[in-house]
Amino acid sequence: MARQSLVGEVADELLDRIIAGEFPPGATVPGEHELSARHEVSRMTVREAMKTLQAQRILSVERGRGTFVNPLSRWTSLEAVLRAASEGRNEAEASIQLIELRRMLETGACELAATRISGQDIETLFAHVAAMSTAHEVNDVAAFVEADLAFHDVILHASGNVFVSVLFEPLHRVLEKRRTETSAVPAIQEHAIRHHQAIAEALQSKDSSRAREAMDAHMQQTLDDLKNLVLEGK
Repeated sequence: MARQSLVGEVADELLDRIIAGEFPPGATVPGEHELSARHEVSRMTVREAMKTLQAQRILSVERGRGTFVNPLSRWTSLEAVLRAASEGRNEAEASIQLIELRRMLETGACELAATRISGQDIETLFAHVAAMSTAHEVNDVAAFVEADLAFHDVILHASGNVFVSVLFEPLHRVLEKRRTETSAVPAIQEHAIRHHQAIAEALQSKDSSRAREAMDAHMQQTLDDLKNLVLEGK
Protein backbone atom coordinates (compact mmCIF):
# COMPACT_ATOMS: atom_id res chain seq x y z
CA MET A 1 0.00 0.00 0.00
CA ALA A 2 1.35 3.43 -0.94
CA ARG A 3 2.43 5.66 1.94
CA GLN A 4 -0.09 8.46 2.51
CA SER A 5 2.68 11.08 2.74
CA LEU A 6 3.87 10.30 -0.77
CA VAL A 7 0.31 10.22 -2.08
CA GLY A 8 -0.27 13.65 -0.54
CA GLU A 9 2.94 15.06 -1.99
CA VAL A 10 2.07 13.94 -5.51
CA ALA A 11 -1.51 15.22 -5.20
CA ASP A 12 -0.34 18.58 -3.81
CA GLU A 13 2.20 19.17 -6.54
CA LEU A 14 -0.28 18.29 -9.27
CA LEU A 15 -2.80 20.64 -7.66
CA ASP A 16 -0.12 23.36 -7.55
CA ARG A 17 0.48 22.91 -11.28
CA ILE A 18 -3.25 23.09 -11.96
CA ILE A 19 -3.63 26.27 -9.89
CA ALA A 20 -0.60 27.83 -11.59
CA GLY A 21 -2.34 27.40 -14.94
CA GLU A 22 -0.09 24.70 -16.34
CA PHE A 23 -3.20 22.54 -16.74
CA PRO A 24 -6.22 24.82 -17.23
CA PRO A 25 -9.84 23.60 -17.07
CA GLY A 26 -10.45 20.99 -19.74
CA ALA A 27 -6.77 20.13 -20.11
CA THR A 28 -5.47 16.58 -19.88
CA VAL A 29 -3.10 15.90 -16.98
CA PRO A 30 -0.04 13.66 -17.39
CA GLY A 31 -0.54 9.91 -17.14
CA GLU A 32 0.58 7.58 -14.38
CA HIS A 33 3.83 6.65 -16.11
CA GLU A 34 4.96 10.27 -16.56
CA LEU A 35 4.00 11.29 -13.03
CA SER A 36 5.62 8.26 -11.42
CA ALA A 37 8.85 9.05 -13.26
CA ARG A 38 8.68 12.73 -12.30
CA HIS A 39 8.16 12.01 -8.62
CA GLU A 40 10.18 8.79 -8.50
CA VAL A 41 7.29 6.92 -6.92
CA SER A 42 5.30 3.85 -7.86
CA ARG A 43 2.35 3.99 -10.22
CA MET A 44 0.18 2.86 -7.30
CA THR A 45 1.15 6.02 -5.43
CA VAL A 46 0.28 8.15 -8.44
CA ARG A 47 -3.00 6.30 -8.87
CA GLU A 48 -3.99 7.02 -5.26
CA ALA A 49 -3.01 10.68 -5.65
CA MET A 50 -5.18 10.97 -8.74
CA LYS A 51 -8.07 9.33 -6.88
CA THR A 52 -7.70 11.95 -4.15
CA LEU A 53 -8.12 14.77 -6.66
CA GLN A 54 -10.96 12.94 -8.39
CA ALA A 55 -12.79 12.61 -5.07
CA GLN A 56 -12.53 16.38 -4.69
CA ARG A 57 -13.94 16.83 -8.22
CA ILE A 58 -10.74 18.59 -9.29
CA LEU A 59 -10.13 15.88 -11.87
CA SER A 60 -12.49 13.71 -13.87
CA VAL A 61 -11.71 10.52 -15.78
CA GLU A 62 -13.14 9.76 -19.19
CA ARG A 63 -12.56 6.16 -20.21
CA GLY A 64 -10.44 5.88 -23.30
CA ARG A 65 -9.66 9.61 -23.36
CA GLY A 66 -7.74 10.44 -20.19
CA THR A 67 -7.95 12.47 -17.01
CA PHE A 68 -9.10 16.08 -17.29
CA VAL A 69 -9.11 19.18 -15.08
CA ASN A 70 -12.56 20.31 -14.04
CA PRO A 71 -13.62 23.98 -13.84
CA LEU A 72 -13.14 25.55 -10.40
CA SER A 73 -16.92 25.76 -10.00
CA ARG A 74 -17.08 21.96 -9.80
CA TRP A 75 -14.41 21.50 -7.12
CA THR A 76 -15.77 20.27 -3.78
CA SER A 77 -12.68 20.80 -1.62
CA LEU A 78 -12.85 24.14 0.21
CA GLU A 79 -9.11 24.00 0.91
CA ALA A 80 -8.34 23.53 -2.79
CA VAL A 81 -10.68 26.34 -3.79
CA LEU A 82 -9.07 28.65 -1.23
CA ARG A 83 -5.63 27.76 -2.56
CA ALA A 84 -6.80 28.59 -6.07
CA ALA A 85 -8.25 31.88 -4.85
CA SER A 86 -5.07 32.93 -3.07
CA GLU A 87 -2.47 31.55 -5.47
CA GLY A 88 -4.21 31.21 -8.82
CA ARG A 89 -3.80 33.38 -11.89
CA ASN A 90 -7.41 34.57 -12.18
CA GLU A 91 -7.27 36.68 -9.03
CA ALA A 92 -9.76 39.29 -10.28
CA GLU A 93 -12.62 36.81 -10.55
CA ALA A 94 -11.70 35.18 -7.24
CA SER A 95 -11.62 38.56 -5.47
CA ILE A 96 -15.04 39.54 -6.77
CA GLN A 97 -16.58 36.19 -5.86
CA LEU A 98 -15.07 36.40 -2.38
CA ILE A 99 -16.81 39.73 -1.79
CA GLU A 100 -20.05 38.25 -3.10
CA LEU A 101 -19.72 35.44 -0.56
CA ARG A 102 -18.93 37.86 2.24
CA ARG A 103 -21.92 39.98 1.28
CA MET A 104 -24.28 37.02 1.54
CA LEU A 105 -22.97 35.91 4.93
CA GLU A 106 -21.89 39.10 6.66
CA THR A 107 -25.03 41.15 6.03
CA GLY A 108 -27.07 38.41 7.69
CA ALA A 109 -24.57 38.07 10.52
CA CYS A 110 -24.69 41.81 11.14
CA GLU A 111 -28.49 41.74 11.22
CA LEU A 112 -28.43 38.96 13.82
CA ALA A 113 -25.72 40.69 15.86
CA ALA A 114 -27.78 43.86 16.24
CA THR A 115 -30.04 42.28 18.84
CA ARG A 116 -27.44 40.00 20.39
CA ILE A 117 -24.23 42.02 20.63
CA SER A 118 -22.99 42.97 24.08
CA GLY A 119 -22.00 46.41 25.30
CA GLN A 120 -18.41 45.23 25.60
CA ASP A 121 -18.40 44.10 21.97
CA ILE A 122 -19.75 47.50 20.89
CA GLU A 123 -16.85 49.18 22.70
CA THR A 124 -14.45 46.77 21.03
CA LEU A 125 -15.85 47.64 17.59
CA PHE A 126 -15.29 51.36 18.13
CA ALA A 127 -11.79 50.60 19.42
CA HIS A 128 -11.02 48.71 16.21
CA VAL A 129 -12.30 51.66 14.15
CA ALA A 130 -10.01 53.96 16.14
CA ALA A 131 -7.10 51.59 15.49
CA MET A 132 -7.88 51.64 11.76
CA SER A 133 -7.85 55.46 11.81
CA THR A 134 -4.51 55.55 13.62
CA ALA A 135 -3.00 53.04 11.21
CA HIS A 136 -4.30 55.07 8.28
CA GLU A 137 -2.67 58.24 9.58
CA VAL A 138 0.77 56.60 9.75
CA ASN A 139 0.24 54.39 6.67
CA ASP A 140 0.64 51.15 8.62
CA VAL A 141 -1.14 48.74 6.28
CA ALA A 142 -0.48 45.66 8.41
CA ALA A 143 -2.02 47.28 11.51
CA PHE A 144 -4.94 48.55 9.44
CA VAL A 145 -5.69 45.06 8.10
CA GLU A 146 -5.38 43.52 11.55
CA ALA A 147 -7.93 45.95 13.00
CA ASP A 148 -10.22 45.54 9.98
CA LEU A 149 -10.30 41.74 10.26
CA ALA A 150 -10.75 41.92 14.04
CA PHE A 151 -13.74 44.25 13.59
CA HIS A 152 -15.54 41.79 11.34
CA ASP A 153 -14.60 38.88 13.58
CA VAL A 154 -16.38 40.51 16.53
CA ILE A 155 -19.58 40.81 14.48
CA LEU A 156 -19.42 37.22 13.22
CA HIS A 157 -19.15 35.90 16.77
CA ALA A 158 -21.74 38.38 18.08
CA SER A 159 -24.24 36.95 15.60
CA GLY A 160 -24.54 34.00 17.97
CA ASN A 161 -24.64 31.57 15.06
CA VAL A 162 -21.86 29.00 15.38
CA PHE A 163 -22.06 28.04 11.71
CA VAL A 164 -21.15 31.56 10.58
CA SER A 165 -17.87 31.55 12.48
CA VAL A 166 -17.02 28.03 11.32
CA LEU A 167 -17.64 28.94 7.68
CA PHE A 168 -15.46 32.03 7.89
CA GLU A 169 -12.49 30.48 9.69
CA PRO A 170 -10.97 28.84 6.55
CA LEU A 171 -11.38 32.12 4.66
CA HIS A 172 -9.16 34.08 7.04
CA ARG A 173 -5.90 33.47 5.16
CA VAL A 174 -7.38 34.55 1.82
CA LEU A 175 -9.13 37.54 3.37
CA GLU A 176 -5.90 38.71 4.99
CA LYS A 177 -4.06 38.58 1.68
CA ARG A 178 -6.85 40.37 -0.20
CA ARG A 179 -7.18 43.05 2.50
CA THR A 180 -3.44 43.70 2.40
CA GLU A 181 -3.61 44.29 -1.36
CA THR A 182 -6.65 46.57 -1.32
CA SER A 183 -5.84 48.40 1.91
CA ALA A 184 -2.58 49.62 0.43
CA VAL A 185 -4.73 52.22 -1.38
CA PRO A 186 -5.28 55.24 0.95
CA ALA A 187 -8.71 56.06 -0.54
CA ILE A 188 -9.90 52.53 0.20
CA GLN A 189 -8.76 52.90 3.79
CA GLU A 190 -10.77 56.11 4.11
CA HIS A 191 -13.89 54.46 2.71
CA ALA A 192 -13.47 51.47 5.03
CA ILE A 193 -13.10 53.64 8.14
CA ARG A 194 -16.27 55.56 7.31
CA HIS A 195 -18.29 52.39 6.69
CA HIS A 196 -16.95 50.61 9.76
CA GLN A 197 -17.95 53.59 11.88
CA ALA A 198 -21.46 53.46 10.39
CA ILE A 199 -21.72 49.72 11.06
CA ALA A 200 -20.64 50.14 14.68
CA GLU A 201 -23.19 52.93 15.18
CA ALA A 202 -25.93 50.81 13.58
CA LEU A 203 -25.16 47.90 15.90
CA GLN A 204 -25.09 50.25 18.86
CA SER A 205 -28.64 51.33 17.95
CA LYS A 206 -29.80 47.67 18.13
CA ASP A 207 -31.68 48.25 14.85
CA SER A 208 -31.44 45.03 12.80
CA SER A 209 -32.50 46.60 9.49
CA ARG A 210 -30.10 49.50 9.91
CA ALA A 211 -27.26 47.12 10.77
CA ARG A 212 -27.93 44.96 7.72
CA GLU A 213 -28.09 48.01 5.44
CA ALA A 214 -24.85 49.41 6.88
CA MET A 215 -22.99 46.17 6.25
CA ASP A 216 -24.49 45.83 2.78
CA ALA A 217 -23.37 49.38 1.93
CA HIS A 218 -19.87 48.47 3.11
CA MET A 219 -19.81 45.36 0.92
CA GLN A 220 -20.97 47.40 -2.10
CA GLN A 221 -18.30 50.02 -1.45
CA THR A 222 -15.69 47.26 -1.11
CA LEU A 223 -16.75 45.80 -4.46
CA ASP A 224 -16.73 49.21 -6.16
CA ASP A 225 -13.29 50.02 -4.74
CA LEU A 226 -11.92 46.67 -5.90
CA LYS A 227 -13.17 47.22 -9.43
CA ASN A 228 -12.34 50.90 -9.76
CA LEU A 229 -9.20 51.37 -7.66
CA VAL A 230 -7.48 47.99 -7.80
CA LEU A 231 -8.45 45.87 -10.79
CA GLU A 232 -8.85 48.73 -13.26
CA GLY A 233 -5.16 49.53 -12.99
CA LYS A 234 -4.03 45.95 -13.58
